[in-house]
Amino acid sequence: MNASDLFIKALENEGVEYIFGIPGEENLDLLEALRKSDKIKLILTRHEQGAGFMAATYGRLTGKVGVCVSTLGPGATNFTTAAAYAQLGAMPMLMITGQKPIKKSKQGRFQIIDVVGMMKPLTKYAKVVVNGNNSPAMIREAFKVATTERPGAVHIEFPEDISAEENCDDNIYPVQEFEYPTANKKSIADAIKMIEKAKRPLLCVGNAANRSEVSGILTDFVNETGIPFFSTQMGKGVIDENHKLCLSTAALSKDDFIHCAIDRADLIINVGHDVIEKPPFFMENTEGATKVIHLNYFPSEVDDTYFPHLDVVGDIGSSMEKITNNISKQDHWDFDYYVRLADEIRTRLSKYFEDTRFPILPQRAVRTIRQTLTSDDDIVTLDNGVYKIWFARNYRCAKPNTLLLDNALATMGAGLPSGMAAKMVRPDSKVVAVCGDGGFMMNDQEMETAVRLGLDMTVIILNDNSYGMIKWKQAGMGFENFGLDLGNPDFVKFAESFGATGHRPTSCEDFAETLEKCVNGKGVHLIDLAVDYSLNHSILNDLLANKQCMI
Repeated sequence: MNASDLFIKALENEGVEYIFGIPGEENLDLLEALRKSDKIKLILTRHEQGAGFMAATYGRLTGKVGVCVSTLGPGATNFTTAAAYAQLGAMPMLMITGQKPIKKSKQGRFQIIDVVGMMKPLTKYAKVVVNGNNSPAMIREAFKVATTERPGAVHIEFPEDISAEENCDDNIYPVQEFEYPTANKKSIADAIKMIEKAKRPLLCVGNAANRSEVSGILTDFVNETGIPFFSTQMGKGVIDENHKLCLSTAALSKDDFIHCAIDRADLIINVGHDVIEKPPFFMENTEGATKVIHLNYFPSEVDDTYFPHLDVVGDIGSSMEKITNNISKQDHWDFDYYVRLADEIRTRLSKYFEDTRFPILPQRAVRTIRQTLTSDDDIVTLDNGVYKIWFARNYRCAKPNTLLLDNALATMGAGLPSGMAAKMVRPDSKVVAVCGDGGFMMNDQEMETAVRLGLDMTVIILNDNSYGMIKWKQAGMGFENFGLDLGNPDFVKFAESFGATGHRPTSCEDFAETLEKCVNGKGVHLIDLAVDYSLNHSILNDLLANKQCMI
């Protein structure tokens, strides 16, 4: 077999189902080998960035490595945002890029840049194949690195002449499951002592806890101890947010309703959060300040806002199971304030759920989407914009990875490709991709890909004809409105030009009826939904004052 056949065989050995991307001239041997595979399907996209977002989302939902491919030069540079998206968001992803022949060049430096050098700061692993026989070992190592904690992006460059090498050895390496070491007994014992000694402990659930085996263990911990919890944006649904002890999600870093509870806590059990995800709280280096236990697969990284008092390093599920089995409920634990606050938060967050003004308020839009997606397994994917805050606060998830948002790189343009990958991975779930008008148009060309793939999904564009998040920040800093207003196409006609079905509701009731038909229908539907963000400043910048937290 030649080197490309061997490369594809090694990917098959890893269980790869899809390769997303746009092959180029330098990938043609690899493309031919892929054509002959009966295990891996090529998903041809319209842009490499969209392919990278799809591969990363595949990794996030499955725990396996999502794979994407591009040519050299501009094709490879288009992967950089997706690489950072996967790397910061802890999503296992492999990028395969082509390159000109490395043994003998026939085109000088045409299109040649140092792709491996470019990828090294953005990935956990980046190497070039210089001998076809080496590719299986490199692929096995790349997959291992991509999936071990903290998961992330890896990169392999496969030059044109190496990919065509003949008579390669059939040296495929067995896939070995990696077992994480458990935390040492002393750190577990110290954590139990700190929790039992605290008066108002509070559990924080972060992104790294978003693992299949951890969800049930954390739920058991809450049920056994009665300790209330909140989540980061990327930890939503790890414990059912309908649980009576769920306070809310930390949609902002400070001054939100949930921070009334955080400010009262004397101990935060911080499970699966690290400083890459936007911090849900700030630590203070003062006497009597709230103590923090860092419980994760890896040690804490100390910075100005995060310097835990105890690290419990090891498999999260194992650590939490041991703590749950050995901790004793304490009579001096006082959760009365948390319980009252949980009711207060629900009341305040639901204030605009039934508001009928149109253009629609984001709170009403979130409520309508949540009511329409009746199954706990249905999925909403978000692009990045100010509406992300409203979804984080108001959209309650019963299961992990049913609201896919990015609070690590927080890139625009990922919502539509993420929704497409989610529908491919979980075809029995209803999938709604929610995008701002700005973010949607960064990868709107993937509408054609969604139609071509025959996906049944709904895309909602929250249309305010501007870059709304920055506009909100601009107003919050006291600046004049400048430089952020947009002109948009007719999104209904735009959708129809791709073979999708376009809709433009004219009222809140019309939106609810339209959404119901779309999510239960066939094909790709796009809803152009006019949104009113006029209350953002007054609501988000004028939250509970400290004295109002004294409920």
